[in-house]
Amino acid sequence: MLRSLKVLIVLLMIAGVALFAGYRYWESRLEAPIVLSESTIYEVPGGAGFHSVVRGLAERGVISDAWAYRLLVRLDPQAVPDLRPGEYRLQPGMSGRDVLALLDSHEVVTYSLTIPEGWTLQQMRDRLAQAPKLEVLTAGLSGDQLMARMGREDTHPEGWFFPDTYRYQKGMSDLDILRRALNRMEDVLEEVWAERDDDLTIDSAYEALIMASLIERETGVPEERRDIAGVFKRRMERGMRLQTDPTVIYGMGERYEGNITRADLREATAYNTYVIDGLPPTPIALPGRGALEAAVNPAEGESLYFVSRGDGTHQFSDSLREHNNAVNRYIRNR
Repeated sequence: MLRSLKVLIVLLMIAGVALFAGYRYWESRLEAPIVLSESTIYEVPGGAGFHSVVRGLAERGVISDAWAYRLLVRLDPQAVPDLRPGEYRLQPGMSGRDVLALLDSHEVVTYSLTIPEGWTLQQMRDRLAQAPKLEVLTAGLSGDQLMARMGREDTHPEGWFFPDTYRYQKGMSDLDILRRALNRMEDVLEEVWAERDDDLTIDSAYEALIMASLIERETGVPEERRDIAGVFKRRMERGMRLQTDPTVIYGMGERYEGNITRADLREATAYNTYVIDGLPPTPIALPGRGALEAAVNPAEGESLYFVSRGDGTHQFSDSLREHNNAVNRYIRNR
C-alpha cells in the first residue's frame, strides 16, 4: 500500500505540473502579440457573440490560437469582454489580453465632421451625405419632411442646426447628427435670448435667429459682429431697409452664380432686403454662438452703413456720403 501511495503521489505531482504547465501555456497564448504589421480596424457586428468575434479575428489572421480564447469562457469568464457593436482599432504589438481589454472598453473608432458657421442647411446635408461611415437616411426628404422626422412640424428648417464639429461612429446616421445639431441650436438660442438687451428691435428668439444668420453671412470677423448688429438695429429703428446682399443671394437660390446685378437688387423676392422692409421671413444660414450673441447685444454707435474692404473686414460709415466714398474706394476702384 505504501508503494501504491507513493506512486499515486508521484502521479498527482506529475498531473499538477502538467496542469500548471498547460495553464501557463494557455496564458502565454493570450499574452502573445497579435499578428499585425500595421494599424487595423476590426468591426464587431451588431448582435455578435464572443465566439463569433474570436472566429472573425482568426479568419483575418489577427490571432493564431483561437482555442485559447474559446477556453477563456470556461477558465476565466470574468475576462470575457462585454461586447458593444462598432469599430475597434487594433495596433501592432498588442497582446491578446490587450485586445480583450479594448473590446471591453467600448472605445470604438470615431470620426468627425465640421459644419462651418454661415453654411446653409443644404450645404450641411451635402456634407453629411459625403461623410465616411455615416448612414444617410434623409436623402430625398424635403425640408418639411426633414423637420417632421425631427418632430418639428410647421417649422422652416433653415437656421435651426448648430454649426459645430460633431463626432460619430459607424452605425450612426445623418439623422443622429441633425438631431444633435437641432437640440444644440435650441439650447444655445434659449441661453442667448435670456441674456438679450432690453431695447432690441427684434421681438422673439426666432427673430434673433434670423438676425444672427444675416450677421453670420455678412462677416466672419468676430470683432465686427456686434458692429454689424448695431447697424442693422439702427436701420430698423429709423425705418430703413437692411439692404444686405446675402439676403439677395439666398432669395436667388440656385440662380446665383457668383455675382449680383442691379436687376437682382431690384427683384422682389421674399428675402431681398433691398425690396422688403425689416427682416426676411426665415434665417438664411446656420449662425454660430458669436453671431447669436451679437444679434441680441448689438454695439452702440452711429454707423448706418458698411462696405467690405476686400480683406474680410468692413468700413463702417455714419452717413450716405461717407458710405459712397467708401464704396468708391473699396469696390469701384477694385
